Amino acid sequence: MPGSTSESVTAVPQVSTRADFERACFRGAEIPAQYRGSNTVAGGVLSVLDAAGVEMVPLFHSLLGALGPAADDAVTAFADELVQGLRDAGPLDGLVLYLHGACWAPGFPDVERYMIERARAACPDLPISVPLDYHGNVDAATFAAADIAVAYRHSPHIDMGETGERATRALLRLIETGERPGLAVARPGVVIPSILSATALEPLASLIAMARAEEASGDCDISVMGGFAYADSANTGMSVICLDWQGQQAAQEKATRLSAALQAARAALSDAIPIWQMDAAIAEAARLRGSGAPVVILEHADRMNDSTHGLRAVLDADLGRVMVPFLLDPGSAAAAHAAGAGAEITLQLGGKSAPETGGPLELTARVLWTGEKRFNVSGRYQQGAPVDLGLTALVEVGPVRISITSHFAFAVDGDPFFIFDERPEDYDVILLRSKTHFRDYYTPLAAAILVTDTPDLGPADVRLVRYTQLDTGRVYPRCAETADPTE
Repeated sequence: MPGSTSESVTAVPQVSTRADFERACFRGAEIPAQYRGSNTVAGGVLSVLDAAGVEMVPLFHSLLGALGPAADDAVTAFADELVQGLRDAGPLDGLVLYLHGACWAPGFPDVERYMIERARAACPDLPISVPLDYHGNVDAATFAAADIAVAYRHSPHIDMGETGERATRALLRLIETGERPGLAVARPGVVIPSILSATALEPLASLIAMARAEEASGDCDISVMGGFAYADSANTGMSVICLDWQGQQAAQEKATRLSAALQAARAALSDAIPIWQMDAAIAEAARLRGSGAPVVILEHADRMNDSTHGLRAVLDADLGRVMVPFLLDPGSAAAAHAAGAGAEITLQLGGKSAPETGGPLELTARVLWTGEKRFNVSGRYQQGAPVDLGLTALVEVGPVRISITSHFAFAVDGDPFFIFDERPEDYDVILLRSKTHFRDYYTPLAAAILVTDTPDLGPADVRLVRYTQLDTGRVYPRCAETADPTE
């Protein structure tokens, strides 16, 4: 089981290098040691294989998250390692190849397709099963060399382990029976921003329920995928994958039918929740202050965790106790560490990844804690997975606390508080930079969640995204009508 995944924002200037992937990479016996029992794809794969008494040959696993483009040499290096690993492993019965679906590199029209094709060329007769992220951009060509493809069903991705299980059970069924399922992809020609891709939102929730109903009436597995609007590919956008043991025609019919339903609901999908301007969100947070639960201000357009738009706003407002977790700035973390706990230090904080992030914010802060931080996720999203923040600092500017990290990490549950022996409930306002994963933890906790739009690289209005590879004349909302919803 190999896997090398990243969700790539094409417009981010910082490239995810081979060294970045290596920092997050586990190989061989490290994979079961790190992921067995976790709510991750690897954890799900392991649980099924362990229960079946099947021997696994783990190759590598590297998961970076939502960052900038992947470097071409990183893609080829891991593809080469995959091929060499398959050759060195000797006779194999099947391959689980975990890929994201929205990895983007300048030299590859479809990174996932390239990885699958390299595996197929190395082992022409080997059954290949591909578990994917719900936010992948895929089409039929992506899986031309694969036998099985399934994706997360939930966003937030609380079913990562279950997805690994589905992919592995389907692979074992193919191996044991020799029966090959139909595999079809249909695309509705709809692009939605990440913030509107939460699977509990309507009408998306009802459309996904249609997929579950189709599964209940047939021997199939259907993945409704939200796509990833910020990776500029020819296949950017929503899609439906159907794996059907009744054959290719049945798979195509179901995928096409659900794709047509998504296409018909395109306007409602693109207008599922209100989006606040930052000044209005600050005013609303001030009004709700003291309600007994924290107000979450969500800066979803920040793609690199270093935007300063929201930080400026909360520093200028009277909101009570405020936490800004996991702001990415290795230089400021190092400066705080050099100063030491208790020191006052002037920082040029954040806003360094791109001009759109708001530029560095000069502030004087008191250092509360510094050091290396590692932990295992406690929330349902990726529960049990290891997280390495690198050199980290917790600083305070009046009533506002900021945790500054050296490595990108999602702040979507209680861990950014727990690792400093704090609780989210102790704050009046929490400024998050997330897209959908925060919903699982914060929806029942928060007094309100105010989704704000800022002039960053992930706008809620995808008509503002600069595309060169995507044919925008065939996708909604860039055009009022879309292409035929068949593949």
